[in-house]
Amino acid sequence: MSSPPINKAASANESSLSALQSLDRRSREIFRRIVDSYLESGEPVGSRNISRLLPTALSPASVRNVMADLEQLGLIYAPHTSAGRLPTDFGLRFFVDALLEIGDLSADERQKIEVQIKAGDPGRTVDGVLAEASQALSGLSRSASVVLANKADIRLKHVEFIQIEPAKALVVLVGEDGSVENRLVDIDPGTTPSALTEATNYLNSRLHGRTLSEARAEIGRRRDDLRTELDKLTHKLVDTGLATWEEAREGRPETLIVRGRANLLEDITAAEDLERIRLLFDDMETQQELIRLLGDAEKGDGVRIFIGSENQLFSLSGSSLVVSPYRDSDQRIVGVLGVIGPTRLNYARIVPMVDFTAKVVSRFIG
Repeated sequence: MSSPPINKAASANESSLSALQSLDRRSREIFRRIVDSYLESGEPVGSRNISRLLPTALSPASVRNVMADLEQLGLIYAPHTSAGRLPTDFGLRFFVDALLEIGDLSADERQKIEVQIKAGDPGRTVDGVLAEASQALSGLSRSASVVLANKADIRLKHVEFIQIEPAKALVVLVGEDGSVENRLVDIDPGTTPSALTEATNYLNSRLHGRTLSEARAEIGRRRDDLRTELDKLTHKLVDTGLATWEEAREGRPETLIVRGRANLLEDITAAEDLERIRLLFDDMETQQELIRLLGDAEKGDGVRIFIGSENQLFSLSGSSLVVSPYRDSDQRIVGVLGVIGPTRLNYARIVPMVDFTAKVVSRFIG
């Protein structure tokens, strides 16, 4: 199976990558070993250990010379004096963009994701599907999962105008997903009950099963017919109803689901790790910033990877976010989902996991 596409809009700038890609084979191999060691253990690795891992014989002194060059390029650093080396956030970005070999999910992992998302009441809402997807991702990745659902452009099942005062009516909007919106609207004092009924019947006969954008397009195409078929007051009511749907959609907040925070506490080896996790939890509590970041991830196809200090939200906690958009039945991007965790995430495994989960969600909500 082909590897999922990685959207590189969040990558390091092209000129830097171009220079870094000129590294010779030996330098790349040493750098890869440093990153692999970090992703596996989170610990610095020294030249002696690297020399033992290389497929061709190279002395620790020669490895140290290469490591010095890599450090000068900003790819690795020494966390302490006389310590081994760790990749920088910039180095991880280079690794992800230029050297990462994406793996694939096992048949068992795919089945677990499918079964978990499929589980539950067949008539559940989109939020229910997303909650199951979030749970599946956090369980398999052993990290925290995040899902952002956009303001829903619901498919309409029924609309009704109910006059409650001479100059006010209640518009009841019922979506096919079972959601109900009630909105008060101003109407002309001379509006009759028959005009309200006519507007209700007109909209229900033509807009049932359509989304708001489809409803607006349909009414726009039929604008001349609308003026011919309806009297002035009823025509105005129809326009008011459409405007009310727009307000209902704009007033509906994004849904943010976060699962599996406790997973991030399972692999803590030092006090600084605990502090990093604490800072990450603080980041996730700042929901508006996380929503904004996830919103940025919707601007393009494919999996996106945000690494550490590349993004202001994670500049202190040293965390990474791997996300992919999911789509509705019209192939419109309606949200994003993914995994958040330390920068030493197993990117080769997490990328296809996020990509596959987004595809399954798209299928279930389509």
